[in-house]
Amino acid sequence: MKKTKAKPKVNRKELLVSNDYSTETHLIYGKAFTEKWDYSHHLVPPITASATFRLESAQRGAQGFVDFAHTIEGKEVSKKAPIYIYDRLGEPNKDLLEDNLALAESGDACVTFSSGMGAVSAALGILSAPGDQVIAHRTLYGCTYELLTLWYPRYNIDVKFVDLVNLKNLERAITHATRVVYFETPVNPTLELIDIEAISKIVGVENKKRKKQNQISVVVDNTFATPFGQRPIELGADFVVHSLTKNIGGFGTDVGGAVVGPLWSRDRLLLYRKDFGAVLGTKNAWAALVYGLPTLATRLRRQQETACEVARFLSGHPKIESVNYPGLENSKQHALAKKQMRDFDGNFAPGSMIYFVVKGRTPEDSKRRGEKLINFLAKDAYTITLAVSLGNIRTLVEHPGSMTHAAIPAAEQLKNGIDPGGMRLSMGLEKVDDIIRDLREALNKI
Repeated sequence: MKKTKAKPKVNRKELLVSNDYSTETHLIYGKAFTEKWDYSHHLVPPITASATFRLESAQRGAQGFVDFAHTIEGKEVSKKAPIYIYDRLGEPNKDLLEDNLALAESGDACVTFSSGMGAVSAALGILSAPGDQVIAHRTLYGCTYELLTLWYPRYNIDVKFVDLVNLKNLERAITHATRVVYFETPVNPTLELIDIEAISKIVGVENKKRKKQNQISVVVDNTFATPFGQRPIELGADFVVHSLTKNIGGFGTDVGGAVVGPLWSRDRLLLYRKDFGAVLGTKNAWAALVYGLPTLATRLRRQQETACEVARFLSGHPKIESVNYPGLENSKQHALAKKQMRDFDGNFAPGSMIYFVVKGRTPEDSKRRGEKLINFLAKDAYTITLAVSLGNIRTLVEHPGSMTHAAIPAAEQLKNGIDPGGMRLSMGLEKVDDIIRDLREALNKI
């Protein structure tokens, strides 16, 4: 009888870099085996709770400081387990989360921060210096706008706001001093879309004329789309920033941020985090690692299905002036959305955010009616909560003009497409019929 050849034993370590498994599965398992921490007897990574780490000798401590933020010719100094010294430099939960986020965003490296604004500040901080210029889209999250308009002038960094939807504006805006092109897409709160690939190509042409030290970097805030729905680095961007507090965290319990980019940036970002101190807490990192990132795809699928139905309901309601949602076929940027907003399997992924404007005889009347709508929802709706933030398992509504974007002057808001009556709706995991019921009742009251 012919002997059957025994199947070779599977080396599970090799599966970590195998393309046989989907990215979605990798979000659950991540680096199930890692040189950074041996937890082979745990089903999930245990939470760390120590701000400082025991060192067996002065020599080991010295080597840990030598190894920190030190790469040689684009490669990490060592693949052995790192020498952990102090939480601000690094610890296992953050390191594991960073590995998984880099994988999710198709980046070479990731460094986490204590908040999304910590991540934005770090990305721009390592890429710009006095005398440089940042080109930013005309509409940004309120705190990012304030960072660029209140603080950057003090550092002698010029900021030019342009409408990046029109690509010619970027071509005209670039100068010898330009070092960063920064934007969100979808834009917070209007859900305008910016063509990542086209922007990256324009910057790429410009960079061919420049020396290495004068290159322009494209930085994209991907918080609204998440890596499930869009991966800017695959479309040519250099860096991605995230507020982990939102969809990636998913449950509204932990604040955090992340920067994903090329390997050369890792050292600079680690040093920036160490010296400026915006360090992600270990418990926050653990929550995103164990609960948030592994459930991202499942949550987003349900939330964007709900968003599609709610957007259709709102767009057909007589008291609604306009609805902007990338998944609506009549959206003016629907073609661009279908091109760049794709999940890990290539399916259209228009996201979980909706921006809508209540009808009014004047902008002021629209705002008044919008406030009345929001106040009713805040007091009487069961499935919709008046709160800032987004990406939660609960549906959240807010008025950007007076809340998240209040740092932007009213005239500037209007000029940049933020309507006085505009509302931002972040879809949760409630049953869609219940959400629509609450919206219908609220609209009947205005």
